Amino acid sequence: MRLGRRALLGRLGGALLVPGLVAAQQQAPLAGEGAAGALRDPEAAGTSRTPVTARDNDAFVRGVEERLRCTCGCTLDIYTCRTTDFTCTYSPNLHREVLALQDGGKNADEIVAAFVEKYGEKVLMAPKPEGFNVAGYVLPTLLVLMVAGIMVVLLRRRMRINAAAAAPGMPAGAAAGIIAAPPASAAELDRLERELKSLDG
Repeated sequence: MRLGRRALLGRLGGALLVPGLVAAQQQAPLAGEGAAGALRDPEAAGTSRTPVTARDNDAFVRGVEERLRCTCGCTLDIYTCRTTDFTCTYSPNLHREVLALQDGGKNADEIVAAFVEKYGEKVLMAPKPEGFNVAGYVLPTLLVLMVAGIMVVLLRRRMRINAAAAAPGMPAGAAAGIIAAPPASAAELDRLERELKSLDG
């Protein structure tokens, strides 16, 4: 006679089993469990979503939502957050706000202005180009241009040095600005030799 696992463990008795496990086996099955096995709860994966409609992906709605930052702290725009992060509970609510404002007859700029009024300028994906915010647009461009200018100057100098070094008749190191000492005369070499000999002796 072949025994199932549960029957075998039951026969072995409480000496081999953890008391809590025996108690758990004697309890009534949980909701969704039975002879057929565990039935999965669709709500276990998170908040259920309403079915997507064509309006949710409308070009107007998408354009507005791409200008507005999700308030969950993910740094994504509302559209990207609600279509990629299905655990976010903020972006669906923000999406419903956009739809409600559109139903109220507001255009894209008015919807964005309503969001700025409610959440502040931090809700914008890009700051308005006015006042101090202009520095955010101008400074990076100036910095890139300045670095590019320095690179051009350094490359031209390097090319000039390489071209001068390749010129015939120029002493080695002269192109790089290194001035070599003139060769020593025979009298200087003799004097140096005498001084070295006197140091040795």
